[in-house]
This record gives sequence, structure tokens and C-alpha cells, in this order.
Amino acid sequence: MKNDILAKRYAKALLAVGKEENALDDYAKTLKAFADLYTTIPEVRDGLTNRMYPADVREKVMAEIVKNTGVPQIMGNFLNLLAQKNRANVLPEIAYAFQAMVDVERNVSQGLVITAKALDPALLDKTKQTLEKITGKQVVLKTQIDASIIGGMIAKVGDIILDGSIKTQLEGLKESIKGSE
Repeated sequence: MKNDILAKRYAKALLAVGKEENALDDYAKTLKAFADLYTTIPEVRDGLTNRMYPADVREKVMAEIVKNTGVPQIMGNFLNLLAQKNRANVLPEIAYAFQAMVDVERNVSQGLVITAKALDPALLDKTKQTLEKITGKQVVLKTQIDASIIGGMIAKVGDIILDGSIKTQLEGLKESIKGSE
């Protein structure tokens, strides 16, 4: 909870700068890349957050990563600030909050379509168009395959969940049969 509040503060500040610099997409990509680096490489996470290392060592680790990746100066300053303030551990939440704020700014919703098998691109596009009509927003869809739903699809966008899976239909049928006994 505390990290979410901090993440939103940092993301909001970076959003303001990103708007001024017209660099929201670049900032979002950089934050995601650094968040992925932080979460997937234990040595990076340890070097940035382990209190056994002096603060100046943790700051040097971030400064070296920033230098070697060639991020823009403003992003580099932002990332170095996180290290100086011992907030590198909040990086994944900041990246998530920042992307959410950019999406709100652009009237975009992130969505997920779950199917039992890979979806035909034409059907995926039609699903996207339908979800855009329902939400009134541009929808960016990710796909996921889950054989346990048997068939049909489950579409999630924001608070909206449309479940047309065979698994759910069978469970509903099972409940109605139980209820009539």
C-alpha cells in the first residue's frame, strides 16, 4: 500500500515532465525496461536495494546501469534519484503506475483475451473493435492461451469481464442441474 502511494507520486511527477518533453512513450519504455531488469536479475535488485552495501555503492550501481544503457538525461536523473532516496525497490510499481497514467491521458485501456487455442488475427481484431465500442476507449489487447477454458473466450478490460468460455457455461449448467434436484 505504501509503495503504491509512493509509486503514484513518482509516476505523476515523471508524467508532468514527460508531457513537457513530449516523451511519454520513451519514458514508459525506459521505466518498463528498468523494472524488468530489476525484477528479473537478482544481482541488480541486490545491488540497488541491499542495505548491507553503503548508500554510495547502491547509487553507483544505478549510475553505472544508467550510463551503460544510454537513457536520456532526464530519465537518468530520475533513476539516480530513486537510488539516492533508497526507492529503487518501488521501480516496478512506478512503471506500472506511469503506464496507467499514460493510458488515462490517452484514453486507452489495457485488455486481456484468454482462449483455449491461438486466436485468428481477424477474430482478435473484431474482438478488439467490440471492446472499444463497449468501453468507449482505444483498447490494447494481450492474448493468453489457457486450455482449461475448453473453448470460447474470456475478455477482460478494466472492470469489465466478458466470459464466454465453455468451462463457465458448463459450470453454470452443472449448478442449474444441482439446483433443480
